[in-house]
Amino acid sequence: MRTATLGPAQRADALARMAERELDVLVVGAGVVGAGTVLDAATRGLRTGIVEARDWASGTSSRSSKLIHGGLRYLEMLDFALVREALKERGLLLERLAPHLVRPVPFLYPLRHKGWERLYAGSGVALYDAMSVSSGHGRGLPVHRHLSRRRALRVAPALRKDALVGALQYYDAQMDDARYVTNLVRTAAVYGAHCANRARVVGFLREGERVVGARVQDVEGGREYEVRARQVVNATGVWTDDTQVLIAERGQFHVRASKGVHLVVPKDRINSTTGLILRTEKSVLFVIPWGRHWIVGTTDTDWDLDKAHPAASSADIDYLLERVNSVLAVPLTRDDVEGVYAGLRPLLAGESDATSKLSREHTVAHPVPGLVVVAGGKYTTYRVMAKDAVDEAVHGLDQRVADCVTEDVPLVGAEGYRALWNGRAAIAARSGLHVVRVEHLLNRYGSMVDELLDLIAADPSLGEPLGGAEDYLRAEVVYAASHEGARHLDDVMTRRTRISIETFDRGTRSARECAELMAPVLGWDEQQIEKEVEHYEKRVQAERESQRQPDDQTADAARLGAPDIVPL
Repeated sequence: MRTATLGPAQRADALARMAERELDVLVVGAGVVGAGTVLDAATRGLRTGIVEARDWASGTSSRSSKLIHGGLRYLEMLDFALVREALKERGLLLERLAPHLVRPVPFLYPLRHKGWERLYAGSGVALYDAMSVSSGHGRGLPVHRHLSRRRALRVAPALRKDALVGALQYYDAQMDDARYVTNLVRTAAVYGAHCANRARVVGFLREGERVVGARVQDVEGGREYEVRARQVVNATGVWTDDTQVLIAERGQFHVRASKGVHLVVPKDRINSTTGLILRTEKSVLFVIPWGRHWIVGTTDTDWDLDKAHPAASSADIDYLLERVNSVLAVPLTRDDVEGVYAGLRPLLAGESDATSKLSREHTVAHPVPGLVVVAGGKYTTYRVMAKDAVDEAVHGLDQRVADCVTEDVPLVGAEGYRALWNGRAAIAARSGLHVVRVEHLLNRYGSMVDELLDLIAADPSLGEPLGGAEDYLRAEVVYAASHEGARHLDDVMTRRTRISIETFDRGTRSARECAELMAPVLGWDEQQIEKEVEHYEKRVQAERESQRQPDDQTADAARLGAPDIVPL
């Protein structure tokens, strides 16, 4: 499968082409739902475009728990339809759509009570596995198993002996959420979609009551474009209500933001060969394997402050440490925390004040002619949300349009991945890279690995590790700017790589080297390099300060101490 390049030239061309000729569908917002929607529309043969005010996945879709899962706890809520749907999607992603990005991950559920709890929890996990297999796409994951306390402590020695009487182990899946969205956008571009980030919708075009397009401002250059479209899809997540204000429409539903905070700690701080899932008084807490790290999360609290940069407070960090330490023999401390990130879930508002009880399901509406709104949902079921959104848009196109085909459209990098994985030793010998480096590249780029290897062949220095973040190669920074639409240093440090949460210095040691690698691709001079580095350092400083604050209000004020974007 050919790939698409999302470099500076392609971005400029996309904006120009969207303004030249009316689109069938314009998607606003490039989180996972928006990216999935533009891919769905493009693969139905529609003329499509997508614009994003900041970066691909810069909001919720880069700040999740990194899990592709059926939602085991929704079985307890008797929401069988949601679980069945999510398990089918999980299987599709693992087996067909993105095997290079989505992989199995084991979880251990400690049992605290003898007898009844094993029967109760075991029945739920057995049903979970059975529903996965019955979906037709769940045979690739191992089934759950029951463990005695001794066997559980063998696979997870970090647990306190008095924290469990036994355990269950089951499997779900995980991915790099931001990388997944970038690959979705690139796949859409392969099928003809016009894709532009740093392009903000500042208003909608109207003819009478009907929405006929949007006014789009190039955030980098300042120029404004009129993009006409027969249908516009608002896929802006927690910004849904704000976007609706631009057409003076309250909308048929309200999206409420719930803040989820995660901690990242080094792998050696928790001695375990498996992830953990723990019950809390409100929800569940995950300890998730993440390369040479663990992700500990999440919280679930109402948030009505700045949506672009939700802040983690000292109270959030204390909450997570307290909950995870309740089962660990060697407690974690603040000094163990490498990174902290906070994201906002877009929940459909209900009657309950508790955000953990608000709907994780999605809804699609057509509030005015020409405008479709899609909101809510879970990351795992983004493809279903996208299908429903495009189906709704098609109703307004007054023409025959093909049905959704994304169930059979692998993402760029998926085709040939398993064969390349089997031949990774040969790739290592041919490229001169260690086989571990080749595995790292295959699990991030799949069959697009040759594009990285070509960069290294042309400039062998790009095959060297990045200073201060040795898990990544210098070539990955150049590739992020030339092929993946990275426009600023922050895009690379936070989303194309995860250096900002995987190092104790939060990436400040790597920032200058990254900026210098990006500069030739993006045409930066020395002054712009300085701006990029200064902006990133201020961001890190503001985040650290916010994480010392006692509550949401003071944390939000501290985080807003750093500017949002570097002007060119």
